[in-house]
Amino acid sequence: MTPQKPSLASRLKALGVKVGAVDMPRTKPGKDSAIQDVLPGHFVATVQGETFICEETFTAEYRHGSVPLQTKAPLDLMADWARDPRLRELPLEAFAFLDTETSGVAGGTGTYAFLVGVGRFEGAGPERVFRLQQFFMRDPGEEAALLEALAEFLAPCSALVTYNGKAFDAPLLKTRYTLHGIPLPFEGYSHVDLLPLARRLWRERLPSRTLKYIEENVLGAPRTSEEVPGYEIPWLYFDYLRSGDATPLKGVFYHNAMDIVALAALLSHTADMLHDPFGEHVQHGLDVIALARLHEDLQRWDTAARLYEHGLEKQLQEGDFWEAVRRLSVLQKRRGDLEQAIRWWEQAAAQGHIYAHVELAKYYEHRRHAYSQALDWARSALEHLDHGELPAYIRDHWRGELEHRIARLQRKAKAKPSREKKHV
Repeated sequence: MTPQKPSLASRLKALGVKVGAVDMPRTKPGKDSAIQDVLPGHFVATVQGETFICEETFTAEYRHGSVPLQTKAPLDLMADWARDPRLRELPLEAFAFLDTETSGVAGGTGTYAFLVGVGRFEGAGPERVFRLQQFFMRDPGEEAALLEALAEFLAPCSALVTYNGKAFDAPLLKTRYTLHGIPLPFEGYSHVDLLPLARRLWRERLPSRTLKYIEENVLGAPRTSEEVPGYEIPWLYFDYLRSGDATPLKGVFYHNAMDIVALAALLSHTADMLHDPFGEHVQHGLDVIALARLHEDLQRWDTAARLYEHGLEKQLQEGDFWEAVRRLSVLQKRRGDLEQAIRWWEQAAAQGHIYAHVELAKYYEHRRHAYSQALDWARSALEHLDHGELPAYIRDHWRGELEHRIARLQRKAKAKPSREKKHV
């Protein structure tokens, strides 16, 4: 029988943790293995004690992969998507890009952030820099000092940018600030969580929407061999607490720093995509279709229709192409452009798509009152259904609807001459 990896609870117990982080034993670092000897940084004194900060700056010319860190695009559509109109007016310097490395992913009062990375823009024009600071606690007794130093760095900002931060990072930090009786520094901030947006934009094209995968496959910025997997990070910190050797934490700091830089680049890239969906920032056909769906959801129907048509001109897999045709045809119907909708339905019907036959049957029945033509489309749909390779539950769904529609149309077609005669 394969032995199971010790649980987080058992590891904490072995380290002497009883309740939360306050009982974690402190260790004395060995020679040349203390955090300040392993990573460039400095200690900052706060009213709660001192904490270690590792700092790095990136110039205005820096590009993360193929993407600059700072965008010049307005955030109007980003504000509409996030349902936060304040984002329209905020300068780039107001945004804080935040990510935490924690003692676990379960949350609750027993989980704490031992490393918090935050980046923000400072200055203007060519002198602008992206300043990244990483706040680290050498042992859990320094948590309050870390939180105080973090609050000072966040003070000039009024918006957070995270990746799954609404569900994890922000609530976790709120819990830690509450436990220490320290005011929450980002209370009332705007919050842009880029994970839901990444899912919207790349769900159909990419097999994974983790930040690292997006970074590599969208931003074009693969990480170096310093990278450590996220699931290893809590154990590396526990090992550090036990041994005092900070050397293995170099990879953790690198992982966290790249997450922060990737956040800034991803906001830049998505802002450019949303602001100019027909521009050079959007090359892949599925990305165009994803933007069309986003505009459609925001009821920007004219732009959505143009984007669908633009996406259909690009290289798409057959299934993706016809799904885009279906969505475009339905959108054109909603916009009242039945001429365009019919054009797409007829193309889809010629390829055997049942929904297109049904939509044409509806059109001729309800708009034209041409019941014989409507009946022809409904019968044609039933024939395609019998000869197609659809799953059984889909065939059953369509069959019931089509048989009911055909019976109704037969009654209407039969009754139509007598009504016409009556009105003559």
